[in-house]
Amino acid sequence: MMEHRYPLVLGKDFAGTVEAVGEGVDGFAVGDAVFGVVMKPFLGTGSLAQYVTVSAAIGVAPIPSGLKAEDAGALGLAGTAALDSLNALSPAEGETVLISGATGGVGALAVQLAAARGAKVIATARPGEEADFVTALAKGQIHLVDFTGDLEAQVRSIAPDGVDAVVHLAGDGAQLAGLLRPGGEIASTVGLTQDGVKGQEVAVHTVWADPNAQTLTALAEQAASGALRVPVTASYPLEQAPQAFAAFGAGALGKLAITCS
Repeated sequence: MMEHRYPLVLGKDFAGTVEAVGEGVDGFAVGDAVFGVVMKPFLGTGSLAQYVTVSAAIGVAPIPSGLKAEDAGALGLAGTAALDSLNALSPAEGETVLISGATGGVGALAVQLAAARGAKVIATARPGEEADFVTALAKGQIHLVDFTGDLEAQVRSIAPDGVDAVVHLAGDGAQLAGLLRPGGEIASTVGLTQDGVKGQEVAVHTVWADPNAQTLTALAEQAASGALRVPVTASYPLEQAPQAFAAFGAGALGKLAITCS
């Protein structure tokens, strides 16, 4: 989907201290603590490195007091995807939102953001460690369903007429859309389009995360205040990045951080 420029350095999220600024850059100075998302239109010089160069125009914001750099570095892309998905759906207080993929980085943040809006949250998670992880994030204000079982029966037992909205981060989008009430909406970060739900009376929002400064600042302020928990479950030094990718591929919960000294 994107041009690759070698040598390719992986990584989109970052957090660190400004080492230098380019000519004409306003709003940032050497020594500022910042975080964000590498928004270059190609894959190449990414963020898994001691230094990264980014545009001051998008994808970068200050780290507020009270937010650890490790948490800020895991917040940008996942937080933006979660917030943009919920903004697309605009669930009202009391409406039912199903979040599929609640144990991942985006889902773990979406669960919290949806609960904070007063939505009735249904989240997918296997019983045991996954369920405990999601329940702790939402402080108990949540219904859990096991996606390895009869998902429709479980969801219908909670919302007999269908859910109002779905955040589609994993699973079969068409199946999840079938759990919506007529006129319901589904926001997908994994490529579902309106064509994928033909014949169903639902609206599809295909979400591409837009980590602008306003969004990043709003997320950082919530995280700094304690209203939003960045779900970092493990941290690896840069030289152990391959182990972090292996853990991610094996289905690690939440977010994994990679740090540089």
